[in-house]
Amino acid sequence: MAIQDFRVIMVLALGVSTGLLLQLLGCVLFDNWWPMLVGIMYVLVPMPYLFFGSTGGEYAIYGSSIQSGWVDAGKFLTGFSAVGSIAIPAILAHAKVITIGALIMELAAALVLGATVLTYDYFNSKDSGFF
Repeated sequence: MAIQDFRVIMVLALGVSTGLLLQLLGCVLFDNWWPMLVGIMYVLVPMPYLFFGSTGGEYAIYGSSIQSGWVDAGKFLTGFSAVGSIAIPAILAHAKVITIGALIMELAAALVLGATVLTYDYFNSKDSGFF
């Protein structure tokens, strides 16, 4: 493994841990554990893509020219459930169940984790033997 491989792995690990820390701090600092419902979505988001969308090394999350209906369905359901990770804190804030500060922390966690996933997919599609 080259030194760049270790750097990318360290950046990805830092991104995941920062996102999870923001998720946890959004609950702890505002003494309300309702935003942890988004943690369930973080587990459920990749499931449709894993079941329907990954058929091998030739398909990536974005930018693929040859796609079947199952791959498209997996991508759609993944995107649909990813919206839930943003919508749940927004609905809880609108219903005054959580504060605006907790909403900002949860949205920042979703942004950091989403950027980490896109970074992983970029480096994974750039070099097929990378991970």
